[in-house]
Amino acid sequence: MARGEGAEQFSSGLLHTAKTVNQDGIKISKLSPQQERKRALTVWSKVCFAIGGAPYQITATALGFFLQIFLLDVALLDPLNASVILFVGRAWDAVTDPAIGFLVSRSPWTRHGRMMPWILVSTIPAVLCYFLIWVVPPIEQGKIMWYLLFYCLFQTLQTCFHVPYSALTMFISNKQEERDSATAYRMTVEVLGTVIGTAVQGQIVGMANTPCINNTSPTNSSNHSVHGNNSQLLDKKVFNERLAYMIASAVISLIYVLCAVVLFFGVREQDNQGGLKAQKHVSFQTGLRLVMGHGPYVKLVLAFLFTSLAFMLLEGNFAVFIKYTLGFREDFQNILLVIMLSATFTIPMWQWFLCRFGKKTAVYIGIPWAVPFMILVVCVKSSLFVSYIVSIAAGASVAVAFLLPWSMLPDVVDDFKVQNPTSQGHEAIFYSFYVFFTKFASGVSLGVSTLALSFAGYVTGVCVQSDSVNLTLKMLVSAAPVSLIALGLLIFKTYPINEECRQYNNKQLQLLLRNEEQESEMEALKPDITA
Repeated sequence: MARGEGAEQFSSGLLHTAKTVNQDGIKISKLSPQQERKRALTVWSKVCFAIGGAPYQITATALGFFLQIFLLDVALLDPLNASVILFVGRAWDAVTDPAIGFLVSRSPWTRHGRMMPWILVSTIPAVLCYFLIWVVPPIEQGKIMWYLLFYCLFQTLQTCFHVPYSALTMFISNKQEERDSATAYRMTVEVLGTVIGTAVQGQIVGMANTPCINNTSPTNSSNHSVHGNNSQLLDKKVFNERLAYMIASAVISLIYVLCAVVLFFGVREQDNQGGLKAQKHVSFQTGLRLVMGHGPYVKLVLAFLFTSLAFMLLEGNFAVFIKYTLGFREDFQNILLVIMLSATFTIPMWQWFLCRFGKKTAVYIGIPWAVPFMILVVCVKSSLFVSYIVSIAAGASVAVAFLLPWSMLPDVVDDFKVQNPTSQGHEAIFYSFYVFFTKFASGVSLGVSTLALSFAGYVTGVCVQSDSVNLTLKMLVSAAPVSLIALGLLIFKTYPINEECRQYNNKQLQLLLRNEEQESEMEALKPDITA
């Protein structure tokens, strides 16, 4: 849907009603704004909306897989300083989500909507900061401040993009079916974005891999020889490594900008909230109290917090598990790719499933789908075939973990609107706090995994890890995720919004919208008392 189509329907971007004159000289409404906005969401609009979700996943995947390696092996930072950068960046990223969500909820409506201006303004500064994260500054003393500054700036600017984009789900259509369909498109593209992020970054910087160090005890003379060879190898490759990371970041930055442009020109934001624009803004504390006091929202967020943490533990440690515990050093990248491809291809199937059998049923079937395979991979003797089977099954569950939260959040928002008809406009707060908790889960996953492996005696760069490390990896990819999934499913049992409740809320909202349309039409039919 072209962004310029509205010019033919409105004489000005600020007009909300088109009027004509009847035979009595009375100005009446030709077409109400609500009727104009009830046009069906096209496939093209859904695709463009979905493409807007790719930048977040592409950059998050690249940062998640490669930033720690970059800081240690390319920027040559001390491990403690690298840990400070990663922790502070994740913590700052989590804190900015509720703050940006509150600011977005107070944004005025413009001719481009409420969400689109945030997305448009934040894009160029965000890609500039992203590129500078992967640049090694020509100063030694200020490296940690360089990476802290640009990492935190990028996380803030990306939040200014992602929170409005997430809330945009509520403004692309006033029909639940169309929002659910658009969410399925979005999740497919976002999972594909993780594939793109891994492939682009991995292929370009693949040559930067350092050789494996055998876990042996060489003599002094051979130790000096190995040290000298390693130093020469490092000096020879350092320039190519830094250049490779810069090229990869430039390619991803270009993709980021292109996706933002497609989103801006391909999606028309709609004001589906009736009297929202004339509504008084509430304080942050009041909005937070209303949102966090809504029981279905709290239960949904808690349930997905535990299930998300489970899959983050699996994904974050599966590569190391394949590489060291199973011994498939040359195949782990292909196995990770199979997981992402499986997730991408199974999202349409899960979208059909949740439409046919309901969202809660999809949760109970899809989330625990990978549990038997998680147990199988640690119980069966090392087998490459079994590893690929587990990857395919895990990808199917990852697809559910991607799809269902964003498909169920609009239901919670609708339920809140029905129960609180006089308090509207909190969509950004709902979405921002969910993003906050998922990022919190990501930080917990990274911290717990690294700490556990450190206590187990993990050594970087060696070919073989100790038995205690292998046991810890088995716990991180099997026992811990299975326990978290079970806890999340128990919380889901208390989630009250089923298909009957969802249909009831939809009817109530349509009734409210219809009443507002009738009031608007009656107001427009009144004679225009002008000279």
